[in-house]
Amino acid sequence: MHYVSLIVEFLRGRPAVVFWTAALSQAALWVVVPSVFYSAPPGEVPVVLAVGHAFRLGSYLGPPLAFWLGEMAFRIAGIYGVYLLSQACVVLALWAVFTLGRAIVGTRHAVLAVLLMTGIAVYNVPSAEFGPAVLALPLWALALLHYWRAVGEDRRGYWFLLGLYLGLLLLTSYIGIVLVVLLVLFTLASERGWRALGHIEPWTAMLLLAIVVFPHAAWLRTSWPLVLNTILEEGLPNSLPLPAVWLAVTLLLTHAGVGLLVVLASGWRKRERERAPEIDRGPVEPAGRTYVYALALTPALAALALAFWFGRLGPLERVGPLVLLTSLAVIVAAGDRIYLYRENMVSTAWVGLLLLPPLLVALGTLLLPWTIAYELKVGQPAAAMGSFFADSFQRRTGKPLTVISGDPALSSLIALSAPTRPDVYFAGQPERSPWTSAAALRESGGILVWRAIDTGGAPPASLKAEFPELVPELPRAFERPVQGLLPLTRIGWAMLRPAVPPH
Repeated sequence: MHYVSLIVEFLRGRPAVVFWTAALSQAALWVVVPSVFYSAPPGEVPVVLAVGHAFRLGSYLGPPLAFWLGEMAFRIAGIYGVYLLSQACVVLALWAVFTLGRAIVGTRHAVLAVLLMTGIAVYNVPSAEFGPAVLALPLWALALLHYWRAVGEDRRGYWFLLGLYLGLLLLTSYIGIVLVVLLVLFTLASERGWRALGHIEPWTAMLLLAIVVFPHAAWLRTSWPLVLNTILEEGLPNSLPLPAVWLAVTLLLTHAGVGLLVVLASGWRKRERERAPEIDRGPVEPAGRTYVYALALTPALAALALAFWFGRLGPLERVGPLVLLTSLAVIVAAGDRIYLYRENMVSTAWVGLLLLPPLLVALGTLLLPWTIAYELKVGQPAAAMGSFFADSFQRRTGKPLTVISGDPALSSLIALSAPTRPDVYFAGQPERSPWTSAAALRESGGILVWRAIDTGGAPPASLKAEFPELVPELPRAFERPVQGLLPLTRIGWAMLRPAVPPH
């Protein structure tokens, strides 16, 4: 008698339970691990919150929605609220892929597609770095789902939701333009799409999309050089192929876990007469198959073409939205009967892909400072720095700290951690912080910070040129929560006292 594991029985009998268990387990891990082991937010989260703190219609980083939601989550529940928001985005994206899969390949194969997504690296460690790329995940996935509802299933009421989600996607990241163009081309290339255009709902959806993006579009009309300059400055320079090659390698490597699971389950080099449990489904209609293949492959191909043509990555650097349907495409290609060979090895590998990344992150934050003396960005003493500079300004001036400037990453981190949540002024690039200015900093007073490379703590020449009146203080040394073999974090700083009003 062939033994069938409990996991396979659940896949057959309770597939929705398997989905929610997998999705919520991954989300819980990536809320708990950063909350417990990070003493500073990962990635660009401090800058995201510094920009979102001003609630502008746009910024040098692009559309505003992710910055607004990040700031609101932080005001409600602190940095833990931001981590929770990140994982809510991931879970909602997985649910949308699962729901789309149920409509095309059935519930059990849809669960297999979501389980395969655990092997896509961009949905693990980087998912804690809330920003436009993370918020784009659920909006992209929901747009794919509701386009299929509207066109593939001819349920015309879903056009309105599609227009809303595409509008919100464009308010989140310019990468949404790729999806809008691809959906338009897919509509024009399919018989069902042409039929749908004969009704009023698609045109109403386009109007709704335009209404949603209009405020940012009005801002962009006068501010597009700011956004364009940011993309040009932060791209890989000088050689057109390099960004495209980098993107291609990233797309391949991020699917390494999927490749491992597929190889183990495929029966490659299996023993003769080796049996395997099967997970079956009904036939997939050709339109659904074409839709999944097209929307799984063309976003990545379009991104590669854009990266090659412009020689810059811009919002394409974070590939999460581009690979939302690749696992579903693998399941569609696998056929109506999927045989799970080596089910114990597959289960072990899947659990490893789920648990190993957060485990390595947790161990890395604890052990790397003690072994190779490597400084982790998430190991910075953010709380101590925020409290010190806010308290120093308050004690010396009798006023709360309202503006901070200097090193952009450092000042954003301190602003996030300071009790008064000061505005960040990007010294040397004032156009990036239109919510304040050097004149406002001099008027209200503030703190200037930079990385001190020696005990003298001399300020950078560019900062001294913009604020010639600054007088450096003795650098302040901070001990990290996990100090290990690392030197103390030494911060150079200066205080600008509030301007004295004329009598």
